[in-house]
Amino acid sequence: MRAFFAVDLPDDLAPRVADAQAALGDAAGLALVDPEQTHVTLKFLGDIAEDNDDTTPTLDDVIAAGKQAVETANVDPFECAVEGFGVFPSLDYISVVWAGVDAGSAELTALHEALEVETTALGVDPENHAFTPHVTLARMNDARGKELVQEAVRERDPEIGRFEVDAVRLVSSTLTSDGPAYETVASFGL
Repeated sequence: MRAFFAVDLPDDLAPRVADAQAALGDAAGLALVDPEQTHVTLKFLGDIAEDNDDTTPTLDDVIAAGKQAVETANVDPFECAVEGFGVFPSLDYISVVWAGVDAGSAELTALHEALEVETTALGVDPENHAFTPHVTLARMNDARGKELVQEAVRERDPEIGRFEVDAVRLVSSTLTSDGPAYETVASFGL
């Protein structure tokens, strides 16, 4: 199963996520993320085995790693603020449009770093870029609407909202023709 560790945005912020997405205009080539499925990915794992498999970590191993990482990070529940636009990898070549995390970024980074240590010890590939706490709003499939997106990122500064983070989730992700379907596999309280 494909899986990742994440912190969810609460359902009541979905309309504010949709408002931020609307600010991106009708940019051609832009695929919006379902506002009700928005989250901050702490560590993408890729495929993990649901039972014993010599080539990938098992689900039990990943759950144990998640529990250990949350304990090691020693982060108490905290407030997170999501605001402002950003892009990966750059404004010249946009593949992802995101909203950034202001308050709470230090705690999210601590959780990410602990998850990185525990999961790479299991054989999960380490991240090949610096961790930037963010909420993915859209993906650019092609550059037809790039100028509209660039303008929105430069000129708008949406405030999506604040919320309390009190748990990290291990999430399975199933790719469907309607987009990814997420299911909580385990939850780790802070």
